[in-house]
Amino acid sequence: MGVSEKGEFLVRGKFPTPVDRSAVSEDWCRRGYSCGLFVDPPGRCWEDFVHATNELVTVVDGFLEMEISGIVMRVGPGDEVFISARAVHSVRNIHSGTSR
Repeated sequence: MGVSEKGEFLVRGKFPTPVDRSAVSEDWCRRGYSCGLFVDPPGRCWEDFVHATNELVTVVDGFLEMEISGIVMRVGPGDEVFISARAVHSVRNIHSGTSR
């Protein structure tokens, strides 16, 4: 497992690259999370979301800028981000191509 950064939010290199989506899904299911795929074109932004449950994000392809409770981080393939319930967060595709 990678090094935890940005407090409890980010684990760099949690999953080896190229990222195996099945491995991510199995890991998350063991931890009580569901797993779905978001496909975002260049420039796509999801701003100021709040959820009632904890959430995980892992980048499969591309690069994202994520902001959680005012902390901004750049994440790439294999990185895992934890978003706690009720935390205001935004996700921005900063990659020149599609991010997954």
